[in-house]
Amino acid sequence: MIPRKLFDKLLAHLEKKEFSILTGARQTGKSTLLRQIETHCSEHRIPVVFLNLENKSILSVLNENPLNVLGYLPNINKRTIVLVDEVQYLDDPSNFLKLLYDEHVDKIKIVASGSSAFYLDSRFRDSLAGRKRIFQLFTCSFDEYLELSEKPELLLEKNRLSENPNSKSSKIDYLRVEWQNYLLFGGYPAVITESNADEKIVRLRELRDSFLKRDILESGVSNDKAFYSLMRIMASQTGNLVNVNELANTLRIQNSTVTNYLNVMQKCFHIALIRPFFKNLRKELVKMPKVYFMDTGMRNCLLENFQSPNIRYDKGEIWENMVFRQLIEKYNADSIHYWRTTSGQEVDFVLPGIANPKAIEAKFDKALIKKSKYRKFKETYPEIPLEYVWMAPFNEDFFRLGINC
Repeated sequence: MIPRKLFDKLLAHLEKKEFSILTGARQTGKSTLLRQIETHCSEHRIPVVFLNLENKSILSVLNENPLNVLGYLPNINKRTIVLVDEVQYLDDPSNFLKLLYDEHVDKIKIVASGSSAFYLDSRFRDSLAGRKRIFQLFTCSFDEYLELSEKPELLLEKNRLSENPNSKSSKIDYLRVEWQNYLLFGGYPAVITESNADEKIVRLRELRDSFLKRDILESGVSNDKAFYSLMRIMASQTGNLVNVNELANTLRIQNSTVTNYLNVMQKCFHIALIRPFFKNLRKELVKMPKVYFMDTGMRNCLLENFQSPNIRYDKGEIWENMVFRQLIEKYNADSIHYWRTTSGQEVDFVLPGIANPKAIEAKFDKALIKKSKYRKFKETYPEIPLEYVWMAPFNEDFFRLGINC
């Protein structure tokens, strides 16, 4: 397996006293990442131990007493890296980490993974402030997709194009095919490594059916049919406002239930809800969030639509979702907003809190960009530059757009 982009950040954090908590959706590669850290430590003679809490005997020992972890250390006289996979299975992960940090931080550094932040948020109480740092592992980026697809030459070409504003490429058609595959099938490692399109779809369906069911079960969702129906509705409304009242009426469930299910979907890293950006409360305040999927392959699987982007009825929506996916690789989700006035004027993404604030409007076809439509935003926020990003026409300039650089 290729090292993920997060690998180097986790390695750099091994020297810190804070424990490292690795979160993300199921099957994004967290266990593999921990194994790669284990290999790195072994190769550099750093004491390390791997504890998989899906092993019931190990889980039982640690639930009995967190200090029992010390019995697994290969050398009690040297600081040991303790890799704990699936930490959420502990009865009280918060107490486990707090006790070990407070009493034995000089002996151990814990790097723990958890499949569902729903558990991590509910059990990691304020007592862990200053004792942990959370790292989120997404499904693979396009760069990681090319590496995992064993196409390093295309990655080199993509990087060359992004760094040289006037360069041309004889491989642009190959890059276009791979980008479209990435857009359609997403970035789950098990999906990327399938070379056949039909097998990719089978893999996505397996992920959808098996792991969504586990998320539903472990999150305490009582109405699995309503949950699944809501998730399919979210997939069909990518980039649209989320109206809880309308959703509740459609599904014939309580507003509070819809809100809870949306929360579970976020905590299990399937969707993200972004909030509006505004300064003029009277003219700009739109309270409802907009929804995006964290992986476009999972979105397409929920819709059972794997048609080519060029002929899709929802090509604008899937492109906007992919733009969001690119942005969240670089920026915290809380930094990403949308802008909309009460009269309906809108800009897809606004990032006011980053070092160099900017706004982004996504159109699948460059020809659909009408700059006059955004005059109001430019007049109201002259300090926030507005960029335009598109997928068609797909040429060398695509890799020089702001979302890719």
